[in-house]
Amino acid sequence: MTQLFHPQLLNQPFGDPALYVELGGERKALLFDLGDISCLRAGKIIKISHVFISHTHIDHFIGFDHLLRILLARDQTLHIYGPRGIIKNVKGKLAAYTWNLVDGYPFVLEVTEIFKRSIKKVSFICTDKFKQGPSEQAAFYGIADKNPHYTVKVLHLDHRIPSLAYSIEERFHVNINKDRLQKLGLPVGPWLRELKNYLWEGKPDNWPVKICENTSRKAVRKLSLGELKNEIATISKGQKIIYIADCRGTEENFKKIISFAMNADILFCEGAFLAKDRSKAEERGHLTAEQAGFIAREARVKALNIFHFSPRYESCPEALFVEAGEAFKGE
Repeated sequence: MTQLFHPQLLNQPFGDPALYVELGGERKALLFDLGDISCLRAGKIIKISHVFISHTHIDHFIGFDHLLRILLARDQTLHIYGPRGIIKNVKGKLAAYTWNLVDGYPFVLEVTEIFKRSIKKVSFICTDKFKQGPSEQAAFYGIADKNPHYTVKVLHLDHRIPSLAYSIEERFHVNINKDRLQKLGLPVGPWLRELKNYLWEGKPDNWPVKICENTSRKAVRKLSLGELKNEIATISKGQKIIYIADCRGTEENFKKIISFAMNADILFCEGAFLAKDRSKAEERGHLTAEQAGFIAREARVKALNIFHFSPRYESCPEALFVEAGEAFKGE
């Protein structure tokens, strides 16, 4: 089965947090946290349309300049989401540079600051030398971004400062049965993407679908959406991916995360310390690998991927994986 989400941690477990999620079949990607992204080639960076920041400690936000440098001259809007203070943080980054040669650059930054019950949105337009535009405010009900394909939800956690966790949830998954397609004499082509879009948009069963050859946009025949759905499409539960970075190991955080991550396909969760150093984890406002495993087990996730290790374990990183794995399995 083809997947919509293709997630990849960009750095090794001791490196800066940054989760790159490419969307299958589209020239689009999402980025969760903005640590060092220098390993990412420009062709991958220009696909990024949305960035979701947990908080703006330097290891989660230092990649902003590199991202801006690659996207600056492009006709593109980059959407950035983050916790209280993110607008001021972005404004400060932009103020560090001189913008007298960008009159013809159509690039736009749209920044959304997420509070517990409201959001504040502003734009920084390159042709206007990134001056801050007027703000828009609205009530917030837990969703940062929503489109026909997927929803990005937000959870507020405690890291001694506000830290945001995110989920990306596919509404449902559409898979095309290639054998049935062949038996019915239907060609492979861009019309299959249109078919999926019609299903995601909730078009009625009598909606006409133009079936085109791969090499031509000329329709060879038409069938109804309902016929095609029954004959060649399999609709199943969509993917759910959770991203948890930097939060305290408190009962309140545990309860929130377990509910948020319930039945996820993959949980990307920080596991900075070993259980024997739990006091240090509490002091620094981080989770232990054991706590990450416990959360994954209680939330019944299918797979756990821990990251953001403390450098004190550079000689024994396997100990963190073992500890998380044992807690995940309940051993």
